[in-house]
Amino acid sequence: MAGFLNGFTKKETSYLTKAMLYSGKIIDLSEIPGKKVDKHSTGGVGDKTSLILAPIVAAAGVNVPMISGRGLGHSGGTLDKLETIPGFRTNLNLTQYKNVIKKCRAVLIGQTKDVAPADKLIYSLRDVTATVESIPLITGSIMSKKLAEGIDGLVLDVKTGSGAFMKTTKDAKALANSLINTAKSFKKDVIAFITDMNQPLGNYIGNWLEVYESVKILQGANVPDLNEVTFNLSGAMIFLGKKAGSINEGIEISKELVKNGKAFDKFLEIVRLQNGNVSFIKNLNKYPKAKFKEVITASKSGYLEKVNNYQIGMASLELGAGRRTKEDKIDPTAGIIFHPKIGDKIKKGQIIAELFTNNKSKIDDAKTMIEQSLSFSKTKVKSVKLIKSVIK
Repeated sequence: MAGFLNGFTKKETSYLTKAMLYSGKIIDLSEIPGKKVDKHSTGGVGDKTSLILAPIVAAAGVNVPMISGRGLGHSGGTLDKLETIPGFRTNLNLTQYKNVIKKCRAVLIGQTKDVAPADKLIYSLRDVTATVESIPLITGSIMSKKLAEGIDGLVLDVKTGSGAFMKTTKDAKALANSLINTAKSFKKDVIAFITDMNQPLGNYIGNWLEVYESVKILQGANVPDLNEVTFNLSGAMIFLGKKAGSINEGIEISKELVKNGKAFDKFLEIVRLQNGNVSFIKNLNKYPKAKFKEVITASKSGYLEKVNNYQIGMASLELGAGRRTKEDKIDPTAGIIFHPKIGDKIKKGQIIAELFTNNKSKIDDAKTMIEQSLSFSKTKVKSVKLIKSVIK
């Protein structure tokens, strides 16, 4: 509470992180040759970049030891998405974790009880004392887990906007700088991107739906906003992994690995090694569909001016794609396909969104939430700048 009210110095934030880090095991990956680089996103709606960039970066020859989280509230979690793939295991122990990295250079698991256990306890305290929104405490939480992975470098994707934890660019930059300072105090290479979260990233929101869109991109589909953010992040990871001379070169390598099919092959390898059934990835239409589907169309013509992205995330949760409490069960097939982007010209009757759920009673509420989250303008609207800034 004192830290929340009075703030921390850079040194104090570093000491807090160190104490949390050393409350558990630090994974030693020194036996695995090459640089180890991870990515952390502060989360948002439709943010599925981890699923796409992990295989890209691994295919470029960089090790990606990724410990991810679950979704809570309006934003989704990487583990929930991966676990929609039948058989896919995110609960590997540390020996299995290392073995998967040795074999294919990438692994995606959940936080084990050995990794930064103090984080879980402190987070519970923050939750009940209304001290969650403290940049030093957020920094300690994120960095203690990331540093425990045994990484050499870290790329940060700090989201800003209506669907992000940090609503303003100023707050997002403050968090990014705090994370960078802490990473550097542990002698880690780090690059942070401030990226937009005022509308869904990509078009698909919901656990299996996001796996579906990720696979499509790995197979070469062009989803402009999602591709831009993902390739910038993967390019930076390849650069930190010393497999490219610059971020831009890393971006070009990323695009080439998608184009030549090596990134998709790597994703299949990761799924196979983590016990997932690759037949569902090779044939996406094999996956069961949600029982109910509803379409939202535009009630008038105009330009899409604003999206309350938090509401879109909550509508997805309402349909069954998220959880309000940690105990809630997730419906893997529930979610939304949200078509337009801010600045798009919309015609009356045009499809705005498609809703999927196995709980018919939730459709009307979700539909209302989405309709109320949109603002239209009669005059032309600028499209959103996706990458606000890059901080090194």
